[in-house]
Amino acid sequence: MADPVPYVSVSEYSKFNFKGPLEEKHTFKRPIYVRGPESGAPVMVIQELPGIMPETLRLCDKLVEAGFRVYLPHLFGPLGKVSMLGNVARVFCMRREFSLFAANKTSPIVTWLRALCVHIRKETGAKGVGSIGMCLTGNFAISLMADDAVLAGVAAQPSMPLGGHAALHMSEADVAQVKTKLEDVGPMLGYRFEEDKICRGEKFEALEATFNDDDETRIKLTTLPGPGHSVLTGHFVDQAGHPTQAALDEVIGYFREKLE
Repeated sequence: MADPVPYVSVSEYSKFNFKGPLEEKHTFKRPIYVRGPESGAPVMVIQELPGIMPETLRLCDKLVEAGFRVYLPHLFGPLGKVSMLGNVARVFCMRREFSLFAANKTSPIVTWLRALCVHIRKETGAKGVGSIGMCLTGNFAISLMADDAVLAGVAAQPSMPLGGHAALHMSEADVAQVKTKLEDVGPMLGYRFEEDKICRGEKFEALEATFNDDDETRIKLTTLPGPGHSVLTGHFVDQAGHPTQAALDEVIGYFREKLE
């Protein structure tokens, strides 16, 4: 049995509730957990489908240790443990927030996340917010780059729309706005494992074809060797020289460059 993942419990975080807009005049209210120095540049970590698991909290710890102030929205599921089947059922019930199978469309929850980023920037007085989206929420980190409040984004194993390996989960308007923004602020980052069966090579090929060309790299896409899915959490290896550690080091350096 693998050693348990050490992490700082959410009981050590401060918390506030944030109510923001969705599409069609609906609103969404969820708790936001916060940890890190008040002077630290703000980074929002958007949970993946298995939940806010120990590995998610370990990622937050790594960011706090690097000097960032982490904002962790609790979108669904229990805290501090994996709940894959339960969270699948929960997300399928959240049709107002997530458009799981929609290609060329952005989930309404992104509108809420954008409002949260605006709130975070205003609250902290920071020049901008960074975001990390993973798996179910990986594409959200790309769409968020369209907002003025967001200056840096990391898309780890972006997997939506479900079943649409060569499709993108964002509207044409979002794509156009994100391309323009990334030309201004420089490329964001994307990661996947080479043998990932959920975020397959077709996904990165679609992102490459949509966002990058001979004159401009707007998303720096990195494929790590071997099997695995969750680059920064579930399949992260906390060991110097490991490809996942190199990815995290790059993420931290990128956030420092863009946000500090």
